[in-house]
Amino acid sequence: MILRRWTGRIRTADKADYADYIEGTGGADYTSTPGNLGFQMLFRDRTDGISEVTTLSWWRSVDDIRAFAGEDIEAARYYPEDNRFLLDRPRTVDHFEVAKNSLPLEGQG
Repeated sequence: MILRRWTGRIRTADKADYADYIEGTGGADYTSTPGNLGFQMLFRDRTDGISEVTTLSWWRSVDDIRAFAGEDIEAARYYPEDNRFLLDRPRTVDHFEVAKNSLPLEGQG
């Protein structure tokens, strides 16, 4: 299993709208791609009116990630209205091989 992690920054006031937006864009694309085992979105509020946002998605294989992300799986994937929310657009994502797991992720064998 592979974990894909993306992190960016938004205005804290936009958290609820951004969560809904991601659920309908990236989240929908994650879960409709064969080999996706699920995803989570996390927020960490800072004291300056900015929140860090992280999306975590779990995948059966690198080939499944490639079906979602394209040939360059290290490149972050963005959507047309992202600029409305994002304060920056990190160019890359991180991938991790999951060594141990106790989460009840869909489709894991």
